Amino acid sequence: MTLTRESVIDVLRNVLDPELHRSIVDLGMVGDVAVDDDRVSVTIKLTVAGCPLKAEIQRRVSEAVSPLPGVGTLHVALDTMTPDERSGIRGGLIGREHRGSPFTEGARTRVILVASGKGGVGKSSITANLAASLAASGNTVGLLDADVYGYSIPRMMGTNRTPVMLDDDLILPVEGHGVRIMSVGFMASDNQPVIWRGPMLHKALTSFVTEVFWDDPDYLLVDLPPGTGDVSLSLANLAPTAQMLIVTTPQLAAQRVAKRAATMAARVNLDVIGVVENMSWFEAPDTGVRYEILSGGGGAALANELHVPLLGQVPMESDVARAGDEGTPVVLSRPDSAAARALEDVAASIMRVAPVHAIA
Repeated sequence: MTLTRESVIDVLRNVLDPELHRSIVDLGMVGDVAVDDDRVSVTIKLTVAGCPLKAEIQRRVSEAVSPLPGVGTLHVALDTMTPDERSGIRGGLIGREHRGSPFTEGARTRVILVASGKGGVGKSSITANLAASLAASGNTVGLLDADVYGYSIPRMMGTNRTPVMLDDDLILPVEGHGVRIMSVGFMASDNQPVIWRGPMLHKALTSFVTEVFWDDPDYLLVDLPPGTGDVSLSLANLAPTAQMLIVTTPQLAAQRVAKRAATMAARVNLDVIGVVENMSWFEAPDTGVRYEILSGGGGAALANELHVPLLGQVPMESDVARAGDEGTPVVLSRPDSAAARALEDVAASIMRVAPVHAIA
């Protein structure tokens, strides 16, 4: 096969932008392509100056072009799109190819609000691991960290870079472990508290719902803050087709508090798909003996009271917290651990009780 400009462009059609998941040729990101004997030069137009994934794009281009017969040297240069070129991308994304927000009526995405009545039950850890497990099972997954005051998803998912603004009202989510993530934590430092009143919270959540290019994932998990306050009510209004998953711990006191989240769901017409009990027991690593440190059977009691399934019981393991601190969920870092297996079972149960909608 003769090395030509056209043959180079043909292989570049298979190179996907790591954030938009579209061909860089179709997105108009390929600029000048020149072939001079065995010397090839390609110019890639980044969507924004200082694109955080420019090295990844260069790598993908190099890996696609270098194996072509006849290529001796390859130079990949970077440029930046003009505002008009970016507007063209935006029109394509939200036009024919994009079916609308995953939160709207008729969307194919399963939106699942992960709630708890109180803090300290491991709700965010459960959410992060379920998102990673669902993605590892071949689903496209989004993860919205709506725990505005106590955001922890960026750290748990091992990513903390600023999202790219493709346009004034189009934000690209940050990816971690194959999951598309958005969190207020991307805009604030670890030591900076978020001090917002109700209207500011609602505005931020509306932006996350309407301005983030989620790209119609199979599942979009929303990590709610504890309790039944402004954030939960706002999201219930913004996501009328959402369903709720409730996380509790075994003790009956926690179960009674968690029931309030289910009561809120009923009042705003959201279905509860099930209950997950976290910290169900501790298994001694040397003997295998189980100790029910937080005994009470709260998860089963809550599920029975709500007439929904108990989707799983997750044991207490130090590796879960350690994995979250290190930025790799335990279902990925220690998939053979008891907690990881339990979380994978919960993810499988979610796929069973809340299967992805068929595309019309």
